[in-house]
Amino acid sequence: MTISIPLIPEEEVELTAIRAQGAGGQNVNKVSSAIHLRFDIHASSLPDEIKQRLLTWSDQRISKDGVIIIKAQTHRSQEKNKAEALQRLQEMLALAAAVPVPRRPTRPTRSSQRKRLQSKTQRGEIKSMRGKVRD
Repeated sequence: MTISIPLIPEEEVELTAIRAQGAGGQNVNKVSSAIHLRFDIHASSLPDEIKQRLLTWSDQRISKDGVIIIKAQTHRSQEKNKAEALQRLQEMLALAAAVPVPRRPTRPTRSSQRKRLQSKTQRGEIKSMRGKVRD
């Protein structure tokens, strides 16, 4: 079961153009084509369930203050990087909206327990045979 994610208002997303890292020739020093996206979880209009799920994640993109920080710099154009950053944020929120299925603990069957114990005794016998021969 998933909770539907409302579209995120543009006011809640802070986009900043920065210079991309890495190779790019002369263009990389002149053009700010990378995008730095910041999304404050606490101040957002997301449902409380999704907010709590996001804040419990141990994701390096979520700061201690509860701000999602995404850096997109794979494309050479600013528009493509902006679209990619927003897409990654949307995917992250979609993962948080999916309600995890509770785990039901299971017990091993009797036959599997028996097989396990038999294999343990068999291995023990093999290992005991490796010892020195005594008269």
